[in-house]
Amino acid sequence: MDPLILITVAVFLGVTALIGSAAMFLGGKSTNSLEDRLTMLTATGGTGSRRSDDDGPSLLASPLNETHSFADRLIAQVGDLRSYLDQAGVRSSPARFAALSMILGAVSTVACVMLHAPVWFTPVAAVLVAALPLLFVVFKRKRRINAFAKQLPDALELVSRALRAGHSLAAGFNLVGSEMPNPIGLEFTRCYEEQNLGIPLEQALEGMTTRVPNLDLRFFATAVILQRQTGGDLAEILDKIGTLIRERFKVWGQIQALTGEGRLSGVVLLGLPPVLFLVMYRLNPEYCQVLFTDPMGQSMLWVAIFLQFVGALVIRKIINIKV
Repeated sequence: MDPLILITVAVFLGVTALIGSAAMFLGGKSTNSLEDRLTMLTATGGTGSRRSDDDGPSLLASPLNETHSFADRLIAQVGDLRSYLDQAGVRSSPARFAALSMILGAVSTVACVMLHAPVWFTPVAAVLVAALPLLFVVFKRKRRINAFAKQLPDALELVSRALRAGHSLAAGFNLVGSEMPNPIGLEFTRCYEEQNLGIPLEQALEGMTTRVPNLDLRFFATAVILQRQTGGDLAEILDKIGTLIRERFKVWGQIQALTGEGRLSGVVLLGLPPVLFLVMYRLNPEYCQVLFTDPMGQSMLWVAIFLQFVGALVIRKIINIKV
């Protein structure tokens, strides 16, 4: 393919991505200071709590200056990226996130063309580089949810002690938000501020379970809602939930210790073939060229890659025991 055509296409994609990202960044912004103060008070960086599965975001829980651009509506048709960003604690709109991926992909394409990379390598590099923000969000979301799960037993114990001391449930939420670090402190503070602004506590709890998809947190929210409807000793219920979570973490630690040998064996078995291939290719390149030049060698190479993938899935299934 003519390099001039590649350069022209790369420049066109880069300029288009820059213009689109600029429009996404500048669209739908407001400078109303009162709205900004209310947004900071409710500690909302994205969507608020939801009334039900069919209703949209609550008007009181959403920022007053929040507007949905065409890019936001288009991304919402593909997937609920906004909720995923909220779960990761990333304060960015879906449009800005998509714009960042487009810019990285365009920059990667231009760099490959400038460095005279192979034609087949340019789209692969563009896709991989454009996926870096998504991989970062996935990693941050997983770390945030795990940190929340470890903090939840202490938070439940703190709320239980506040209830026994004569405080209200909302005061217990405020105590958790002020005494415990993020992410659980931020989420409980947000829930407390939302119900202070008039949102029912049930809806605020439902919004928190949406932002933090944790099974133990859903148990807690369900227990609070049932207690408010039927009555009962909420402090004792919270103590039992906290004890259950601690026992689950204890069992999980024992399982991690027992499966440590299997996880290490999986790393060795999955890493040994490619490392050995690189060593053999470094020592004797002609010996390994058969895998790329001979049809039988190519078939063997694809079968080996497929079996490596199947082996990784089998080992992961064996050592991944849910508690």
